[in-house]
Amino acid sequence: MAALINVPAKARRGDIIEIRTLTSHIMETGFRHTADGKLVPRDIITSFACRYNGTEIFRADLFPAIAANPYLSFFTVAKDSGRFEFEWIGDNGYSTTASASITVE
Repeated sequence: MAALINVPAKARRGDIIEIRTLTSHIMETGFRHTADGKLVPRDIITSFACRYNGTEIFRADLFPAIAANPYLSFFTVAKDSGRFEFEWIGDNGYSTTASASITVE
């Protein structure tokens, strides 16, 4: 599945920066039924984590009420140049990752 990541390319040390993520996923709740009455199995993203130079800075547990293609926005302080790593984990073995770099001056 695809993920869109928005991290500033550059920031000054100490700046508060916004990080935005959007990932493509159907997020089936497990409560819906097909036309013939069969239950559609649950298929959701259950957790999201972001690491900045290897240190976890944000984590979210997701539940069936989260919309399809979940969008998450959060803030952190730009400390050092480096890499943000993003990980989504879900039902049925779902796992996807993405990364972005930042230069801190």
